[in-house]
This record gives sequence, C-alpha cells and structure tokens, in this order.
Amino acid sequence: MDTHTVAIIGTGPDPENPTVDGFAMGYRHAEAYANHDRCRLVACADIVPENAEAFAETFDLPPENVFEDHREMLRAVAPDAVSVAVPPEVHPDVVVDCARSEGVAAVHCEKPMAYTWAGARRMVEECRDRGVQLTFNRQRRFGRPFTEAERLLDEGAIGDLERVEIGWGDFYDTGAHTVDLAGMFNDDRPAEWIIAGLDYREEDVRFGVHQENQMWAQWRYENGVHGCVSTGEGSDFVGAALLLRGRDGALRIDADGGPMLELEQDGARHPVDVDGETMHHTPDEDGRFGSRFHDRAVAEVVDALETGRESVLSGRRGLNTAEILFGGYESVRRRGRVDFPLEIDGNPLEEMVESGALAPTPPAEADRS
Repeated sequence: MDTHTVAIIGTGPDPENPTVDGFAMGYRHAEAYANHDRCRLVACADIVPENAEAFAETFDLPPENVFEDHREMLRAVAPDAVSVAVPPEVHPDVVVDCARSEGVAAVHCEKPMAYTWAGARRMVEECRDRGVQLTFNRQRRFGRPFTEAERLLDEGAIGDLERVEIGWGDFYDTGAHTVDLAGMFNDDRPAEWIIAGLDYREEDVRFGVHQENQMWAQWRYENGVHGCVSTGEGSDFVGAALLLRGRDGALRIDADGGPMLELEQDGARHPVDVDGETMHHTPDEDGRFGSRFHDRAVAEVVDALETGRESVLSGRRGLNTAEILFGGYESVRRRGRVDFPLEIDGNPLEEMVESGALAPTPPAEADRS
C-alpha cells in the first residue's frame, strides 16, 4: 500500500516547555505519523521561522521543505495529508486553504474546533464540498478508561444510559474532549437544547481565547439522554471526572487517585482493569508525551482515509460538541435556554468580554487587591 506524505502546519515552540499560548501539539502529531508505517513526514510550516527550523531538525526534514508560509508549503510539496496545530482562531482559514490545495486528501486539526461557531461550520462545509476528509484530534476517545466504559455501556452493564455528568477541567478547552466523550457514549447524537451559567472574575486566556472560571450547563440529546457539566469551584459536585448514570448502575471515570474506572451496581463499586492507562497524557517508555493516544488517533485517521468510511473524529461529529460549547455561552448571554440548531455566528463569551458584559479583573490588578 502507498505511503501517505504528511505536512505539519503550526510546529509550536519547545515541546519541553509547553504553555497555554503554544502547546507544541505539532510535535505530538509528528511523533504519531512517524510511528505509523504508512505515513512519511515531508514538510512543516510555522510563522516563527526558528520554531519551524527546530522542528525540522528534530524530525530530519530537508531545509527546502521548511516554510514560514503554509500556502507556499502546500503549493511546493502537495502533501497527501496535513495536520493543523495552530491556535483555534486561525483554524478555519488554514483548514480551508488545505482543502482547496491540490493533492490534499485529509486534514487533521487540533481542538478546540474553532474560535467561532461560524468558523467551525465553515471548515466542515468546505471539506465536505471538496471531498476532503476532515478530522479533529479528540484523541482521548482512544484511552482505555473511555473505551472500556463504552464497551461496558454497550454490553448493558448499567442498563439504558440516562445521563452523562462531567466534573473535569473547563468548558471550552477541556470541554472539547469531555463534551465530545459524552457524545461518544451516546452514539454521537446531536443535542436539542442547552441551558447554562458561568462566572468569569479572573482573566484566563488560553491559545488566544477567553476561558470562564466556573461553569454549569445542562443539555438534552435527541434521544432524551441528558448531559451536564460542572467546572471550576464546585466541580467535585459530580463526584468523578466523568459519571455515566444508567437505569441499572453507573460508570465512574476518575482523574486522580484510586481506580481510573469503576462499575457501580447495587450500591457497590467494582474497579475495572484499564491496562494501566490513565485518562491523562502520560509519557511512554521512551519519555514521549501522550504518544499512545495520538498514535491511535492518527491510525484512525489513516484507516478512515483508506477505507472511505466516516472517522469517529470527523468534523461532522465535532460540530455536535461545538454546538453545545457555543450554545452554552449563548445561553449565558440570553439568560435562558437555547434550542438547537444554534442560530449565531460568533463566540458569545468573547463578545460578552469585548462588550463589557463580562469584566474579569486582569491578573495585575487582582494581585494588587
């Protein structure tokens, strides 16, 4: 079978020193492609030349295949597949450029999906219309705590699923994983509505996007299953990172300490073996960060491309999660329930901050108080 040539857009800075401004996810993607026997990394692009040069040295790329302008790279190299690891605000423009580039058959993009709801839809529609496979790196779907929980759920261990509760992380950034996982456990059905409230008193900007401090949201899927999330202060209300409640029991996926996965039946909890994996990114035996999850994500991308099936990481499925995230912020703005389909274009949280409707105290001022 032919080898797929791959390029990375957005190499990021030193991967040993990740920050919320650049987590060097391009390195994670590149490692996974290097581990796949049918992928060959051939080029990279980054608007910071020294970042691209350091990346090229790490992965032994020829100098002529190192670019500052991703469009120039696409024209010169014409890769089969491209990984996009730039900030969310830039995702739509870069993904669309890739989709319109001759030869590109697949685009694998980092999460969160986009800075705005319109941007998320634009990527999916453009790639669909051009027959380009679009996937997003929701790699936690392949972690053993989650795949084992899904297996037990499918086997009827807790009866019919009634509710998925989330008490882990935040709403927009980590939520790109947790709300996605909630959807996975419910067969990737879209939601019907959402109602939410949040607090944003301390400025928190990640990858160029404002992130609330505390969030509560509840939504209902089309089949009547509910989802809810409690983040920030009070997130321990859920009692687990992820809690799947069924008619006959529950599945608990924990973040720190104790068993990672437990099956609760008749009031008793039973640990479930997950092959020693945690829900977090952890270095493998070679010290590479989170490689197993990323390896599995790239393997899924390649297999879907070669077989022509829809990937479980597809952009269409990603819109289900993005609609809940942006819809939650819109519920806060409207101070009421939002019914789907979502009829906005922007990012309501960003717009509330820009308008002054939400006014977090800047860190410097908070330190003086």
